[in-house]
This record gives sequence, structure tokens and C-alpha cells, in this order.
Amino acid sequence: MKKILIGLVVIVVLVAGAGVSAFVWAESAVQQAVAPPGAATVEFTVPKGTSGRGLGGLLVTQGLLADARIWRWHLFRRGSFSPKAGRHEVSPSMTVAELAKALEGNPLPDDVPFVVVEGWRLRDTDAALAAAGYITPGAYIAAASNPSKFTAPFPLPTTSLEGYLYPETYGVIKEKFSVEDLIQRQLDAFGERFFAPNRDAIAKSGRSLHEVVVMASMLEREEPVPDQRPLVAGILWKRVDKGYPLGVDATSRYALAQWNDRIAFLKRLRDPEDPYNTRHRKGLPPGPIGAPTVESLQAAMSPKASEFWYYLHDAEKRLHPSRNADEHEALRKKYNVY
Repeated sequence: MKKILIGLVVIVVLVAGAGVSAFVWAESAVQQAVAPPGAATVEFTVPKGTSGRGLGGLLVTQGLLADARIWRWHLFRRGSFSPKAGRHEVSPSMTVAELAKALEGNPLPDDVPFVVVEGWRLRDTDAALAAAGYITPGAYIAAASNPSKFTAPFPLPTTSLEGYLYPETYGVIKEKFSVEDLIQRQLDAFGERFFAPNRDAIAKSGRSLHEVVVMASMLEREEPVPDQRPLVAGILWKRVDKGYPLGVDATSRYALAQWNDRIAFLKRLRDPEDPYNTRHRKGLPPGPIGAPTVESLQAAMSPKASEFWYYLHDAEKRLHPSRNADEHEALRKKYNVY
């Protein structure tokens, strides 16, 4: 009997020792990562409906965890674990505890950025959306050519939303993409960024909203320095009011398939029948020539008075205004601008 008791004691001691060793090993493993500090971050997706314990195998498969048993031990010791379904940014440099904490945080948004560049025409945005696989070519233009489908706290034109679709970075989800939704968001951005805070100022400007948008679209293309746009706006409005042609060459590019097609551009400059040829035709062009920013819209609404009637840009895109035709011609020769 004594031998039996001794044997049982030995077994208990061995089991206890093994348990302590396992505990020490597990506790140590929880504090370790599979990669040294500084490893690149990766995206780990928590599938909908997956249990916390079930994530262990996925973490091992993706090289974020060495042993799923360590994951289960940590969750047992932790007591509660509520991962959020979706994509999470994690790293193999994270310990088990850090991984668990990260997976309980807010997942990465499902949307991706789509940039509508300042000055873009409807056709430019359409081409970018088509190239990214969001639409079939022409779908954006077609939707924007039917303003009655959209709402805004300001009067919308009847035939095209050119100029009113604010250029900004928009988060979009490819699987749920709606061209109408994007256009409505652009109109909302126009209202929030410009119309709402400037409603009274627009009414006092002596210009209609549409006139402001048309002028702003030219300023966006004509003057690269936002601080200079009020001065350019003052020159252009003065020419409009006095019945002088604007001479804004950017308007002649509006209908080009490619904005920088020089041969086609020079052909249009020589065409007096082109309604967008502001070298030959007086007044504003028939409509906006692109999407203006708030800076351009505010400049069009609040032009700066000056003695100048002309301006040009040199090869470095620096602005050079002039008071009369003789000064303007001298500047053309000086900077070789024609």
C-alpha cells in the first residue's frame, strides 16, 4: 500500500509539474509575436458569424499566430472577446493579446477613395470611373445630363450639372456603386462647401449662381494660384460688363476629347462659330467648363477691382496683368506668349 501511495504522489507531482510547465509556456507564448518589431502590417478579415475561438486557425494560416492553442488559452484567460466583422489592419509583430485587442476595434472601412480632380469636366470624371471599373463609359455623363433626378437647396440647370458636381475625394464601394448616388453626394458637397455658407453673399454679388459657377470654372483652369483668382475674376467680369471678348483660351478646350490636344485646340481657336471661343465671342461661354473649387467660386463671387484689363502667364505660370493692349502686347513679346 505504501508503494502505491508513493506512486500516486509521484504521478500527482509529475502531472502538477507538467501543468505548471504548460501554464508557464502558454503565458510566455501569449506575450510573444511570430515576427520581430517593425514587421509590415497586413489586412486580416474577421468573417461574419465566426466565433472568437474559430479565428485561431485563420490567424495561424495567415502567419499571424504560431499555435492556435495559444489563442484559445488567451481567450480562456481573458474571459470575454467580441471581435468585429470586417477588415482589420494587424501585424505579425503583435502579441496574441495585441491581436485580440486589434480585432475588437473598428474594422477598416469598406469604401475606397475616388478622386474627382479640380477642374475636371463631366467627361473626365466619366472616363476615370469607367477606367476604374465602376461604370460603363458614358453612364456618368448620361446621369449628370438629367438634373431633374437630383435635389439641391439651390437652383439646378435644366440640361447638365457641369460645374455643380464638387471636386473632392469620395469613398465608394465598388460592389454597391451607384452613379446617381455619387452625383447626389457631389451636389450635397457643393451645397455644404459653398452655397450654404455664401447664400447671402451670392445674392448680394449682383450675379446669378449660374454666372458665378461659369466664371469659377474658368478661374479654376486659368489661374493656378488661388490667391490670384480674385484679381483675374475682376479683370474678366470687367470685360464681360463692358462687352469685350474674354479671351480665355481654356474655354476652347472644353469640347476637346483630350484637354491637351494642341492641334485640335488651335483649330478651335480659329473657329469663330465655336460657341466656346471667347476670343471671338463676347460674354460668358454657354456654360461651365469644369468643376470649380470653393476658392474659385468665392473669387468669382467676390472679384478684386483693379486697373487691369488684360493678363497672361509666363512659362513658369506666373501671372502678369496689364492695363491696356500695348502693355499686354509688350508682355507677350517679353515672355513669348501667343
